[in-house]
Amino acid sequence: QVQLVESGGGLVQPGGSLRLSCAASGFTFSNYDMGWFRQAPGKEREFVAGIRWSGGRTSYADSVKGRFTISRDNARNTVYLQMNSLKPEDTAVYYCNANPPRARFWGQGTQVTVSS
Repeated sequence: QVQLVESGGGLVQPGGSLRLSCAASGFTFSNYDMGWFRQAPGKEREFVAGIRWSGGRTSYADSVKGRFTISRDNARNTVYLQMNSLKPEDTAVYYCNANPPRARFWGQGTQVTVSS
């Protein structure tokens, strides 16, 4: 069955960096545009970044543009999110999914907490 496993989250100070990974299985990863999404406490889940199936085109939410970078390795069925210059408002559970997301693809997510 479809499985997306996010990892790499943690506690980081403002201005710090984290690299998230998402390992995919159970579907033909290289056929799908992929994305990262996040959900902060009390807020709806929102789009963070997207990447085309080929890795040739990326898109970002305005709030993370210039700080986050999405990439993928189709040979490893993995999508990444490099997060730099982190801010407290980046605190959330981060999920990967196809883009646009599929309901059956949601995983457990990985918690990112930005705090001093």
